[in-house]
Amino acid sequence: MAVDQQTQIQLSFILGPDSSHFETLISHLMSSSNEQRSHAESLFNLCKQTQPDSLALKLVQSLNSSPSLDLRAMSAVLLRKQLTRSGDGDDDSTFIYPRIAESTRLTLKSLLLASLQQESAKSIAKKVCDTISELASAILPENGWPELLPFMFQCVVASSDNPNLQEYALLIFSRLAQYIGETLVPHLTTLHSVFSQSLRNSTSADVRIAALGAAINFIQCLSEPSDRDIFQDLLPLMMQTLTEALNSGQEATAQEALELLIELAGTEPRFLRRQLLEVVGSMLQIAEAESLEEGTRHLAIEFVITLAEARERAPGMIRKLPHFISKLFSVLMHMLLDIEDDPAWHTAENEDEDAGETTNYGFGQECLDRLAISLGGNTILPVASQVFSAFFAASEWQKHHAALIALAQIAEGCSKVMIRNLEQVVSMVLNSFQHPHPRVRWAAINAIGQLSTDVGPELQTKYNQSVLPALVGAMDDFQNPRVQAHAASAVLNFSENCTPEILTPYLDGVIRKLLVLLQNQKQMVQEGALTALASVADSSQELFQKYYDAVMPYLKAILVNANDKANRMLRAKSMECISLVGMAVGKEKFKDDAKQVMDVLISLQGSQLEADDPTTSYMLQAWARLCKCLGQDFIPYMTVVMPPLLLSAQLKPDVIISSADSDADIDDDDDSIETITLGDKRIGIKTSVLEEKATACNMLCCYADELKEGFFPWIDQVAPILVPLLKFYFHEEVRKAAVSGMPELLRSAKLAVEKGKSQGRNESYIKHLSDYIIPALLEALHKEPEVEICASMLESLNECVQACSF
Repeated sequence: MAVDQQTQIQLSFILGPDSSHFETLISHLMSSSNEQRSHAESLFNLCKQTQPDSLALKLVQSLNSSPSLDLRAMSAVLLRKQLTRSGDGDDDSTFIYPRIAESTRLTLKSLLLASLQQESAKSIAKKVCDTISELASAILPENGWPELLPFMFQCVVASSDNPNLQEYALLIFSRLAQYIGETLVPHLTTLHSVFSQSLRNSTSADVRIAALGAAINFIQCLSEPSDRDIFQDLLPLMMQTLTEALNSGQEATAQEALELLIELAGTEPRFLRRQLLEVVGSMLQIAEAESLEEGTRHLAIEFVITLAEARERAPGMIRKLPHFISKLFSVLMHMLLDIEDDPAWHTAENEDEDAGETTNYGFGQECLDRLAISLGGNTILPVASQVFSAFFAASEWQKHHAALIALAQIAEGCSKVMIRNLEQVVSMVLNSFQHPHPRVRWAAINAIGQLSTDVGPELQTKYNQSVLPALVGAMDDFQNPRVQAHAASAVLNFSENCTPEILTPYLDGVIRKLLVLLQNQKQMVQEGALTALASVADSSQELFQKYYDAVMPYLKAILVNANDKANRMLRAKSMECISLVGMAVGKEKFKDDAKQVMDVLISLQGSQLEADDPTTSYMLQAWARLCKCLGQDFIPYMTVVMPPLLLSAQLKPDVIISSADSDADIDDDDDSIETITLGDKRIGIKTSVLEEKATACNMLCCYADELKEGFFPWIDQVAPILVPLLKFYFHEEVRKAAVSGMPELLRSAKLAVEKGKSQGRNESYIKHLSDYIIPALLEALHKEPEVEICASMLESLNECVQACSF
C-alpha cells in the first residue's frame, strides 16, 4: 500500500521509541469527536497493514506500562481484536498474528503472561484473560503456545498467595475448554485435583466461582461419559460454592453460580442424576426463601425448569421426584399472588392489561407454561387439581385469580389429559364468571379464551351452550370495560375453532351485544368488539349476510371518523373487520359498499402516515382481502395498491452489526430488535421493518394468486424483488413468501400468454422468466438452513416446472 511521506513520518513517530505518541493515538480512538476518532482509526489501520509487528508490540507494551487505566484497558481490547478473528471481519487480512515474525510472537506471548501476573486492576486483567483465551483458541490446536498450559497449572496450584492469579488461570481454562478438553483427557486426574483444590478455596469466592465455571465447561466438552464420571464427586463442592455465597450474603456471586449450574442442567443433565434429590432439594429451598432477592429465587426455579425441559438428554428425570414437582408448582402458584389491584387496570384508559402485575407474577406464569409443556398433563394435572381446589376455596380474590391464570398457562401442555376432564374444568371456570372481583372475572374469561385454543374444538362442540351465553353475559359488565373487552376477545378465540353450525344459534345474541360494544366510549371495548365481529364473520361466512346491513354502517362510520392519533388502532381494526366481513358475505352483498370503503383506503394511502401508525400494515392486509372478495373487479385499484406495496417489499432492514462477544451497540432488552449470531458477528435487526416487509411479500403472492393473468402487468417489477429474497437470511417469513410467489408469477405469465393478455409477449417470455426463477430457487435450496423451507422450495420447484409446460 502506497503511503505518502507525511503519513510515513506520522507512523514513525507513533511506532517509535517515545510511547507518548502511540498513547495519544489510542486516546484519540476513544474520542467522542467523530473527526478525531476517524483520523485515528485511519492511522491505526495503516499501522496494522504496513507494520503489524511494531503495532502488536506497541499495544502489549502500552498494556503493560501505561499509567492510564483507560489506555491499558483499550490496549487490551485492541490487541484482542487485532490478534483474533473476532475483530473487524472474517478474512485473514484482519488477523495479524500470521503476518508477524516468530520473534514478535514469542515476545508478545511472553508479555501477555507477564501482564496477567503484574496487572493490579481486575477489570483490565480480565480483558487480558480474554485476549490470551482468544489467541490461544486460534493457535493451541497447532501447538502454537506450548508454554501456556504449564503456566496455567502453575498459577492454579502454586499461587495460593495470589488468588487473583488463580482466578485468571481458571477463567482461561474455562474459555479454552472446548479447544483443550480432549487433549487433557490423559491428565483428567490432575485436572480433577486442580478443580477440587480450587473449589475448596477458603479465602476467595472469586476463585471458587472461576473453578465452578472451568469445571462445568470441561465436563460439557468431554465426549465420553466415563471421562465425565471422574468429576462426579465434585458436584457437592460445586453446590457448596453456591451455598457459601448465599450464606455469606454474596447474592451476585450466587446468581453467577446458578447461571453456570443452569448451563450444566441444560447440556449435561445426566451428570446430576446420582445426586438429583439433594441438588433439586437445594434449589427449591432457594426458590422458597423469601429473604433472598427475586433474581436469585428465579434462577433456582430456572434450574429446575431447565432440568424438566432436558427430557431428550435425560428422559423422565424430574418425573421421578413427584414431591418436588408439587413443591415447585406451589412456589409458582404463590408467585401469581404477587399482584396489586392497580387503579389503572379498572379505569381502562390504556391497553395495559398487565397493570398491577409484578416481575414475580410474570415469571411464575412463564414457568407454569414451560413446566406443563415439558412434563405433560399426566404429571401436572393431579398436582394442579389439589392446589386449585385449595385456592378456589380461599376467600382472597388473588387466589381465585391465580388459579384461573395458572389453568390458562398449563392448558397447552396438559391439553390431552384436560380434554378427558373437560366438564370439571369448564364448570370450575364458568363458576368464576360470577365472582364479585372484576379481575377474577377477567381471569375466568381469559381462561375460556385460552381453552378455546388449546382444547378446541372439543370445547366448542360440547360446551357451546354454556360458554357462549356466559361470554355474552359478560359483555353487559358496563362498570368494568376491561372485562367487556376481554369477553369480546374470548368470542374471537371461541369462534376461530368453531363451525358455522355451532355458531348459528348464538349469532343473534352475540352480534347484538357486539353492536352495543361498538358504540361504547372506551376505545379498547370498541377494538375488542371489532376483532370479535371480524372473527365471527370469518367463521360464519355466508350466514353473516343476515347481519350485514345492521353491522356495516357502524364499521364504515368508525373507518371514516377514527382519524386522530389516539384512534389509529381503532381505525386499523375497522379496516380488518370490514375486509373480513366483505370476504364472508361475498362480492354481490359487499359491492355497494366496496367503492366507498376503497375510496377511504385510497385517501389514507395517499396521506402522510407516521412511521409507527398501525394503519399501514393493516391496510396492506385489508387490500389483499378486498382483492379476494372482488376478484377481477379489483384490477382497477391495482395502480393505487401496488406502488406502496412494492416499496414495503423492498424495505432494507435496519441492521446493527457487532462482534459476537461485544456488549455494545445492541440492546438485548429492546423488544423491537431481534438478534441473531452469524459466525463471529452479532446482528441486531429492527423487527417492525421485517414484519412489514414479510407482510408486503405475502400480499404480492396473494394478488398474483387471486388475479391470475390480471397480475401480468406487475410481474416485471415483482420478480426482481422476490427472487433475491429467496436467500434473505434475516427473516424466515420473507423467504417463505418469496418461495410461494415463484410458481404464482409463472402461472400468471402463462395464463396471460394463453389468453392473449400478455401485451404482445409470447412463450419466450415465460422461458426467460423461468430461466430467472428456477436456477435461483435451486441455488437458494442448497443454502437454506430450515428444513421446512427446503420442503416448500421443492414443492415450489415442482409447481414452477408444471407452470412452464405447455
